[in-house]
Amino acid sequence: MITADAPQKHGLAAGGDHRPANADWTIDQGWASYTAADHATWKTLFERQTKLLPGRACDQFLQGMTDLPIGADEIPDFRRLSEVLMRRTGWQIVAVPGLVPDDVFFDHLANRRFPAGNFIRRPHELDYLEEPDVFHDVFGHVPMLMNPAIADFIQAYGQGGLRAQGLGNLAQLARVYWYTIEFGLLQQADGLRIYGAGIASSFTETVFSLESPSPHRIRLNLERLMRTNYRIDDFQESYFVIRDLDELLAFTQIDFAPLYERAARKAELQPGDVLPEDLLFQRGDGSHHRAKAHGA
Repeated sequence: MITADAPQKHGLAAGGDHRPANADWTIDQGWASYTAADHATWKTLFERQTKLLPGRACDQFLQGMTDLPIGADEIPDFRRLSEVLMRRTGWQIVAVPGLVPDDVFFDHLANRRFPAGNFIRRPHELDYLEEPDVFHDVFGHVPMLMNPAIADFIQAYGQGGLRAQGLGNLAQLARVYWYTIEFGLLQQADGLRIYGAGIASSFTETVFSLESPSPHRIRLNLERLMRTNYRIDDFQESYFVIRDLDELLAFTQIDFAPLYERAARKAELQPGDVLPEDLLFQRGDGSHHRAKAHGA
């Protein structure tokens, strides 16, 4: 969630000449350079999220956490994470200094490399920072990369991203990633659960996404998703729900070109829009964003 105070910037967001020498923007994680304060920040973030997620995160996320060499006491070593991931799903974690160009990002994903920021937020930024750090990227994303369906879907997304660049459809494809891998919910027998990394790594949005009366919770329709703008400045106004992770995997078998064409012919949708044909798990009352708009 965005706070009123502008956060101190890190990595590429801090400006200056931070472009790595490597063409793929990878750098050494620099694990030995993390300070005691860095590890303490990780510990604070890790402990409060692991207390919050049982009963809210999906079973696959919780199992991934159990199977990974990841704990509260120190920032994980990407090499150790990659050893486990490679054995399970063929993925590895590569360190980058922050957000990378689209073509670099897609190429990494297409080759089963997940780029993760090597820096960690400051203690006063626990609930928001401008670009994803090691906690968001590792805690939020890596547990789900242990799942074969997600592992295959994200690779296919990278391949699709490289194609979409040539077709001019990046904005539509970005919405798919945002509303699934970052802010997606899924159905379990015991209720809606989180699988999106942007929620799973956020103390405040974890509760908001599942328990607040404010947002809509809508059954995912891929073409509708491509038309829907999203918020980067606050909690989401709508969350989209899949039946299970195999549904995401099935998307990799779809020809997106006709979907892009149909979506482009229709009006773009705002984050809080509800359509007559939407299948709703909950129609939100919009109270959170309405209060923010009125300065409450």
